[in-house]
Amino acid sequence: MICSCKGIELGSPTLASAISSLTPAFTFVLAVFFRMEKVEFRSSSTQAKIIGTITSLSGALVIVFYKGPKVISSPTWTSSSVSLQKPLGSSQSNWIIGGLLEAVAYLLYSFWYIIQSQVMKIYPEEIVVIFFYNLSVALISLPICLLAEPNLSSWRLTPSIAVVAVLYSGLFGSSFSTTVHTWGVRLKGPVFVAIFKPTSIVIVVVMSAIFLGEAVYLGSVIGAVILTTGLYAVLWGKAKEEKMTEDDSCLSTSGPLSSGTVPLLQT
Repeated sequence: MICSCKGIELGSPTLASAISSLTPAFTFVLAVFFRMEKVEFRSSSTQAKIIGTITSLSGALVIVFYKGPKVISSPTWTSSSVSLQKPLGSSQSNWIIGGLLEAVAYLLYSFWYIIQSQVMKIYPEEIVVIFFYNLSVALISLPICLLAEPNLSSWRLTPSIAVVAVLYSGLFGSSFSTTVHTWGVRLKGPVFVAIFKPTSIVIVVVMSAIFLGEAVYLGSVIGAVILTTGLYAVLWGKAKEEKMTEDDSCLSTSGPLSSGTVPLLQT
């Protein structure tokens, strides 16, 4: 989290969004390295997962880097009343260091998915694991935050949008989302959960258009279609791989004597 926030400060939110879409690729490579994913290049399921991952990454990059003409214009009432975005000056930002910090942050996120999958095999209790996870994060970050900001008046929350942001981040951004991710990792594995990471860019575009009245551009629509296609390709590959595993297990358990019949030639 520290690397991610510092990367946004040195780079830009656009750079952070682009690098965050690399999480499925990082997770897939780590899962193959730790032998959690089977890679058979002649298998259609493996080809679908690889092509789908690359396609979803391409769709996310199209959303970030290609704008295009407006498809849905923003309402007139939001242009003057809503101004929440503050662009960062690219001339004063260090894009190289910011990009490296973002890459390290999302590489650590991918490692977190891998570790969580192993933890769930040993102790498959999502709520208990996430409780101790958040407790450990709080105990580790508290002294660091006090050293970084010793002025206690800066920690005071005034009744404003900041209170809503803190409550939402604590309840949904950390506790609820982490529990859902851990539950998904236990059921389907780390690659299945990580492949949904680029869809957050599409969700941001839709929510911004609905609640903030921002315009929807052609690049967002094209990127969403490409990203969805890649996502379904990966899901199809995972489903076919699970079906093949189930068929193999059924064939291994069923033998010539499984039906209870006696062979014709028996001494």
